[in-house]
Amino acid sequence: MENAQNENPLKTRWYHYIFAFFAGIFLVNILPHYIHGITGKPFPTPFADPPGKGLSSPVLNVLWATINFLISFSIYYFAKINKRTKWIWIAVFAGGVLMSFYLASYFGALGLA
Repeated sequence: MENAQNENPLKTRWYHYIFAFFAGIFLVNILPHYIHGITGKPFPTPFADPPGKGLSSPVLNVLWATINFLISFSIYYFAKINKRTKWIWIAVFAGGVLMSFYLASYFGALGLA
C-alpha cells in the first residue's frame, strides 16, 4: 500500500507512447485539410461521397482539420505529454512521419499530390 502512495503519477507507461504516436498522426493530418480549406480548394475528407475519395468543400476541410486538432490536443493534454521524456516526443514524431508518408501515398494515388 505504501508503494502505491509514493508512485510518481507522471511515470511514463507503455500506453503513453501509443497516445503520443496517435497525437502525431492527428497533428500531421491537420495540414492538408487546413491548407486546402483556407485556400478555398476542395479536398477529400471522410465526409465526402465516396468517403476519403470524393471532394469536400473548403469549409468542411477546415472543420475536419479542427476536429483533428481537437483530437490531437486532447491526447496531448490528457496524457500530459509535455511532462514526459524525450522518448514521448520521438513517438509523436514517428506518428507524424508515418502519417506523412501515408498521406503522400494515398493522395498521390488519387492524383491530388
